[in-house]
Amino acid sequence: MNSNGSGAKGEAGVAPKRRLVPAVCDVSVTNACNATCEFCSFAYDKQIIKEKRWLDPAEFDRALPILHRRGIRYLTFQGGEPLLHPRIHNLVADTQAAGIKPTIITNGWFLPQKIESLVDAGLGNLFVSIDSHSLAEHERNRGLQGVGERIQKGLKIARRNGIPTIASVTVNRLVQYEALPKLLEELGFDAVGFSCPRTVPLGSSSMVYNQNSALVNLKPEELLRALNAIKSLKKRYRVHNPTAMLDDVGRYVRGEPQRFSCVGGHKYFYMDWNLNIWRCEDWAKPLGSVFDFDRIPDCRDHCNACMMSYYRNASVLMHAGVAMEDASEAFALGRLGEATRLLFRKTVAQSLGAVFHQARHVLNLANHRQRAPQKDILVAHEPVARHQPQPRT
Repeated sequence: MNSNGSGAKGEAGVAPKRRLVPAVCDVSVTNACNATCEFCSFAYDKQIIKEKRWLDPAEFDRALPILHRRGIRYLTFQGGEPLLHPRIHNLVADTQAAGIKPTIITNGWFLPQKIESLVDAGLGNLFVSIDSHSLAEHERNRGLQGVGERIQKGLKIARRNGIPTIASVTVNRLVQYEALPKLLEELGFDAVGFSCPRTVPLGSSSMVYNQNSALVNLKPEELLRALNAIKSLKKRYRVHNPTAMLDDVGRYVRGEPQRFSCVGGHKYFYMDWNLNIWRCEDWAKPLGSVFDFDRIPDCRDHCNACMMSYYRNASVLMHAGVAMEDASEAFALGRLGEATRLLFRKTVAQSLGAVFHQARHVLNLANHRQRAPQKDILVAHEPVARHQPQPRT
């Protein structure tokens, strides 16, 4: 399936049926950024962004009830750099008040100034981008000298207030996976999630790619080695990506049929600073304005056109729940054979296994917090600046 197709099923103007499985929406609140990441086109030094754009807080507040009606229960603020938005704490507070759990993914530069207001606003999860096992390499790639100390300070406050802190690592040539946990623990992260690299331009307004990047222009064998390294890392550190997701991305890289169809446009959406709703960041045309969201049908064409990790993660974890929804609908219509086939597919069992593993991961994280309440204090006394570039292997 080409990711530039329409993919939307159902009659135009007919609202999709409401479902029990909660949906997710990523929201880019600005195209501005203060960093110079080599593999991202939002980077200010590339001078691709000619006009800075900002999500309008009043219009976003109007959109929140519509998102909630569509089943959105988790929302991630991203950018550009979302903490550049002058009213990011208001956006978080309004999201929380609407019954949607807010998450932020940031480069961490502004965390010391803004984390307390975000905590007060009801922030649910905090993701911070990390590009290498070496802090010096990370800061060089970001063009943000001293950002490690700022991340450490921000994470300490977040953890003190019970907010999970997750490192967001793009697979790239700066990462030595076996050495990564040491830096993440010293900075104060609870876990890590990995994203697949992107060189081909995205179809939407998102610019998290770089066609000329030497860091993420990986050969298939390099990417497959990275996926195996991430699976091995699970034995030593808390990794968010389900193993079934990593396996499916491996099939994608090898050109093999994949097992889990994408939930983009059905349970996962992207919204930009113009309040346009997209099936995903890789789609060439928006589904429409968020204010028309009630009339936009679901996309259910079993797309597997890309390897964008956050959609892949959600697709594995939601697969069993979506199958149960579909089976319930088939059962209500008297199609018992179809309902049975939907529930007893091998992929449903794999999805349930991923869900149970994720639940155990969350419980282990909670227990880890209870067992080591003084960890933040100990980390604060370690000089982060001592991390220097290490020889590449």
